[in-house]
Amino acid sequence: MNNYPKLHNAAWPGVVGKGGEGNDPVIDLDTMLDLTAAAEVNGRRFDGVDIFLSEPHISIDATDHELEQVAERIKSRNLVVGSVVAPVWEPTGGGPAMGSPDEVSAFLTQVRKACQIGQKLRQLGVRPYGVVRLDSASSVEQWVKDPDNNQSKIADTFKAAADIAEEYDERLAAEGEICWGGMHSWRKMVDLLERVGHPERFGFQADMAHTLLYLMGYNAPEDALLPQDFDWQDTERKNKALKELTHALRPWTIDFHVAQNDASVHGTGSHDKTGRHCLPDDPGGKLDIVHDAGYWLRDEHGDVLKTIQHICWDGCMFPNDVMMKQDTWNKILSAMLDVQAAHGWQA
Repeated sequence: MNNYPKLHNAAWPGVVGKGGEGNDPVIDLDTMLDLTAAAEVNGRRFDGVDIFLSEPHISIDATDHELEQVAERIKSRNLVVGSVVAPVWEPTGGGPAMGSPDEVSAFLTQVRKACQIGQKLRQLGVRPYGVVRLDSASSVEQWVKDPDNNQSKIADTFKAAADIAEEYDERLAAEGEICWGGMHSWRKMVDLLERVGHPERFGFQADMAHTLLYLMGYNAPEDALLPQDFDWQDTERKNKALKELTHALRPWTIDFHVAQNDASVHGTGSHDKTGRHCLPDDPGGKLDIVHDAGYWLRDEHGDVLKTIQHICWDGCMFPNDVMMKQDTWNKILSAMLDVQAAHGWQA
């Protein structure tokens, strides 16, 4: 029975897309921890959580005492922390990575604070692995006005962020998502990673829901690997496209989200026009979760990679009435266990 990669749930779906006018209310951190800890399939449970360093969950300005309390709340549920999300966007105190000097400074300040928290959680013994997750915090609409210059600015900001991460012995992972300028297609994402050129400190976070839309060329039709009217029954062609996509991005991938997607675009607020996360058994889902996860978790020869110590389920944009059902998380855990069984290892 494989016990690696470890299985995590994400806490941020309780915050992202919540709390605004007409939206479901925020689900507090303790409730997300309770739902995660209570999930069980044949005696197996989640090993940990990935967390969002933003209020009302965890303040990016949390004191050491507050972080000690957070660590205790997590450990008391027999969970650990993996990856942490840096709130690099303007509404949370950051700014666009391709912005003005002041905006870039705000972005890097948030990265530094997130690395400090990541280091502190390691020192507290509650975070044995994981990365600091970020993105360009820049809109595609603004990026396309000056692609070459903006891509260069983002790369320079990410290089500076990697230098900060090195101070704290952290690694940064940029989440490939079509709503972020410079990261909105697989080719643009590869270009950005190559420009940064610090694989030891700066890599890629692959989310199966978001990277599926890379195939469709949303926000970058010139980089599409499948046509907009693609017949999803043609699994051979889909698999060929996924193989090309993962061949380019897998060498950079240091963090991985298991997810389902229905190939539609959805979102709220800053996450507008992004991938729709579906439940693992959603009849509209276009991914064969276990099979398609293998493109990311195995190398070109089919051998299991051990570069990713934990995998996480990202359930952003699920309505609260779905998230508050314990059966939801049992189904998700079951899907995660299937991925671990197929592409994991024993340690």
